[in-house]
Amino acid sequence: MAWQIREAKEADYPGIAEAHVASIKAIGPSGYSQEVVELWAAPRDASIYRAASANGESFFVAEDDRGAVIGFSSARYSDVATVAVYVRGDAARIGVGSALLAAAEARLRELGASEIVIDASLTAVRFYETNGYEALGRAEHVLSSGGAMACERMAKSLA
Repeated sequence: MAWQIREAKEADYPGIAEAHVASIKAIGPSGYSQEVVELWAAPRDASIYRAASANGESFFVAEDDRGAVIGFSSARYSDVATVAVYVRGDAARIGVGSALLAAAEARLRELGASEIVIDASLTAVRFYETNGYEALGRAEHVLSSGGAMACERMAKSLA
């Protein structure tokens, strides 16, 4: 599968929403109950990403050779620098996620962040460890749907 990484445009937000849900539904069941997966994959639309972008969050997309969004990452820096990476199940484990993460980390370096702290899903711990993150301990992440899920608090120095 051929793919490329680029900064997201407003026209990408619907594709980001679809890729977000597809990733959760494909990869989430390997670490969570169906109930948690459904809460985590609560319906999303472009307005969520548009609002986040307006509040300073940066988005990057991986698109295939047909221009379809197969994954995305986000970078946010206010008091704490955070990232998130989601890749469709059929595009997992071919380097897309690591490339998306690198784009988000580069943006945070540009913004002056020295450390990233995240709540990694249990299904993504190995991915983040492979990319230089250190586990800090188990935590609970509150979902936008109001539910909660177990996660691993992780950090990476950008120094």
